[in-house]
This record gives sequence, structure tokens and C-alpha cells, in this order.
Amino acid sequence: MILFSETIIDQLVVHKVGSKYSEENIRFSKDLLNINDEIKELLTKYFLTPFKSNEFFNFYHESDLNLNEVYHYAQKVFDDPEQIMDQSMNLAKHLYENSTHPNINGGEFYTVYFQDLEFNNEPVDAIGLFKSETKETFLKVYPNEDNYSIESEQGIDIKKLDKGCLILNTEKENGYVVTSVDKLSKGEDARYWIDDFLKIKQREDEYYHTENVMKMYKDFVIKELPNEYDMAKADQVDLINKSKKFFKETDNFEMEDFAEKVIEDKDIIGSFNDYKKVYESDNEVQISDEFQISDSAVKKQARIFKSVIKLDKNFHIYVHGNREYISRGVDEKTGMQYYQIFFKEEK
Repeated sequence: MILFSETIIDQLVVHKVGSKYSEENIRFSKDLLNINDEIKELLTKYFLTPFKSNEFFNFYHESDLNLNEVYHYAQKVFDDPEQIMDQSMNLAKHLYENSTHPNINGGEFYTVYFQDLEFNNEPVDAIGLFKSETKETFLKVYPNEDNYSIESEQGIDIKKLDKGCLILNTEKENGYVVTSVDKLSKGEDARYWIDDFLKIKQREDEYYHTENVMKMYKDFVIKELPNEYDMAKADQVDLINKSKKFFKETDNFEMEDFAEKVIEDKDIIGSFNDYKKVYESDNEVQISDEFQISDSAVKKQARIFKSVIKLDKNFHIYVHGNREYISRGVDEKTGMQYYQIFFKEEK
């Protein structure tokens, strides 16, 4: 978890990085940006407020970590913060070379040196890389003799950061700890900031392990179980609900304990263990058997664990627990299927 209560901007550089696809150029600043305390405070909120996730990443490269450009330039700045001007220009050039998709717009590119972030209860410095691509129209209303005048200006909405990343000066040997946001990119250009410019992969921590196990289990229940067993939709939903309850009430995950308490059936547990191997191979991930559960990962994944039974186009049944209060049957006259639901009170 990152905290910003004591964080200050130490150095700031701004360049204009155009779209290479549109044959726009780079416009470099000649010096650091000199700003007063009021603007510093506004910029600190603009840059840092979007970073709320506990999902972290590391820089990587297929052959040699030092060949990752952003990692290499960041390392030089951490070793000597006075190099931020030169390295910001290298970072701007690298971003420009990866701005080849027609949907990528030019914009201001900020390189910021922050002091006194808090990560896992330890103070760290950080480098922030930010890009603003969208401009908003603002109205200025001011008195003019006995009347008022209104003018419009184009500017940046400080509540809407387009793209950004924070590189924390810790775990250097593993590619630093990195967190990233991208509010704009969709479709084919959605990954250029993460995959092409930053080139980062998810950090293998409790968030990573929790997320992977929950995704794998959901796929097993929704996609694999119906192929192997004649299982009612209500039973699938019950397995989903039991897993959500398990993750919310348990601090430390153990695969065997999870299978016994949530799945219970020995045959299905065997299928689950077999599916785990297939899932790891197909998705190129390593599912850990033991780890501390990340509450933030559980909250995020719980949003996509849908406990709903969809019936034709007429009804949806949301099941939050107590599988024994819902049963399924077939009407003898019409041959149509039905669900029977028992409850004590209507609200």
C-alpha cells in the first residue's frame, strides 16, 4: 500500500511528445519547471490521487533487465537525481518511438521526482511519469465595468489524469516496484503504455496470488464443471458464493484447505487439481498453494463473481446463500423447467 500524506515534488520536467503516427515532433524544455507551493500542491493531487490500487508491477526484459529503457533511465535518476533533465529527454524519446498507433494523441509528458512516499510502512522516493492527452474547455467569468465578460480557454482537468506511473526506489534487483494508471486507451492501443513504453509485468505478491487463484477457480466453476458434470446452475452459484465467503473470512490461503471447505466433493476436487495444471500452462502463470490473502484483490474479483441465474429473457435470480432454499423441477403439463424459492419475509 502507498501513502502520500508527506509526499512532496522535488523536481519536475515537462516536454511535449507528439504523435509519431501523425508525424508530430517532440518539443523539449530547456530547464526544470519552477513552480510555487500552491501549484505544487495542485499538481501533487493531480498526479497522485488516481493511484489507489494495490496491484503492483516490475520492469522486465526478455534477455536482460538493464535493456528495459525506462528501468535503465530511472536507475540513473535514482543514482543521481540531478540527471532528471537528461533522462527525462531520453524517456520522452522512448515514449515518442512507441506512439505509433493512430489512436494515440500527443500531449504533455511530465517526469517528476517525488520525496517521502510511504510503501509498506517504509519511506521511499519515487519517479513519476505522466502524460496528459485530453484538453477540456473552461469558462472564465470576470467583471467588466458594469457587466460581466465570459471567455473560454483550453486546459487540463486536474481531476482527470490520462496516463501515469510511479516507480518506487525499492526492489531494484527485481525491476523496482511500479504502479500504473491509464484512463484513456481502449482496443488495440490499450496496452502501449504498459507493454511497449513501460514494459512491466505484475509483481508476484499476495495481490497477484489472490487474483490468480480467484480467476482460475471462477473459470473452473463456470467453464469446466458443466463439461464434466451434470450440475445445476444453482449448484455452480453456490460454489461461487462459498468461495467468496472463504476469501473474505480467511487471512492465509492454503489450496488443500480451500478445496476441502469450498468444493468438498472428492471427485470435483480431483478435477479442480487437474484444471489448475491446465490453467497454469494455458495462461503462463504459477498458481501458489500458500499465500497471505489480499483484501483489495478479493474486493476487485468479487465484483465479477456473479451469483446470478439467468432464465431465458424474462427473469434473473440472484442467489446470495442458503442453497437449500432453492430447488429446480419440471412442470408436467408444459414441460417447462422452474425454480422453487423459499423465504421467510418479503422486503
